[in-house]
Amino acid sequence: MSRKSIILPKISKGGRRNRAGSPWIFSNEIRMDEAAKAIAPGSVVNVRGEDGRAFGTGTFNPKSLIAVRLWSDDCDVAIDRDFFTARLKRALVLREAIYHRPFYRLVHAEGDGLPGLVIDRFDDTVTVQIGTAGMERQIDTLIQSLEIVLKPKTIMLRNDAPSRGLEGLESYVKTAKGAGHRIAVEENGARYIADLAEGQKTGWYYDQRDNRAFMAGFAEGKTVLDAYSYTGGFGILAAKAGAKEVVCLDSSAPALAIAEESARSNGVSIQAVKADVFEELERLKTAGETFDIVLADPPPFVKSKKDLEPGAKAYRKLARLAADVTAPGGFLLIASCSHN
Repeated sequence: MSRKSIILPKISKGGRRNRAGSPWIFSNEIRMDEAAKAIAPGSVVNVRGEDGRAFGTGTFNPKSLIAVRLWSDDCDVAIDRDFFTARLKRALVLREAIYHRPFYRLVHAEGDGLPGLVIDRFDDTVTVQIGTAGMERQIDTLIQSLEIVLKPKTIMLRNDAPSRGLEGLESYVKTAKGAGHRIAVEENGARYIADLAEGQKTGWYYDQRDNRAFMAGFAEGKTVLDAYSYTGGFGILAAKAGAKEVVCLDSSAPALAIAEESARSNGVSIQAVKADVFEELERLKTAGETFDIVLADPPPFVKSKKDLEPGAKAYRKLARLAADVTAPGGFLLIASCSHN
């Protein structure tokens, strides 16, 4: 197999990290000569040390800070339909051992040996989110493998994450197969409505599944405030678990409309409040209103290093205000999806 190679100098930290299992190699850790710069973004490459040692097969983007994302520890591995099919089957076997119903994150990027790829499954519908130039070049092959492994009725491409800009990729949302954007999600015995085309990220946040179930366990007979509720993931399950009152607070009217629809489909009621969360928490505090359970799962306040100081300040403010409206002896959960 004729394939270009990326060379790791002997002093490279990337080589040491890679030997320890890291799948990333940064641009300042490779020999970025003219030959390397000429390689097209997203190309499949071999990675070798100056001594010829093989570090594996990966995709390369000379324009990205993360220059190489390794897909295999071996060089000259064919990245083809058989490769994707094998990785998807492995991921599927693992999920089917954990979940009883086909609603879960099927692929979680490097965790499943597929850097730059997230796939969420909603029964016979899947949403695909691609974040790297390397995976973007493999999209047709990936879809072929999805057909072999799952045969989904609908494949939605949610390639609109801002991080794609770091890879030099355009942003788009596209239906690769099938039709229909609104679907039902089953989770923790509840039924939710999700909009896969207009909703945030892949349309649903599976990462909070266990936290929703955990907090719902305290909800019977309690009052609940679900701040930054989005489509009501926490609040609706709390209502289904017997909460006396559930308030879903969010600044998005469309998200709250879906939350109300989801509540009706579960035979429960919620109070949807459209407002800025900080302003509403201040109002509740001033009014002396409290809740037995307060949940706050905000969007990322820290999207880059420059946001660290104001973002940390915002998290402190949120924690203080949320605690102020939590009743004595109550429960408070605050989440963060900032990663800088």
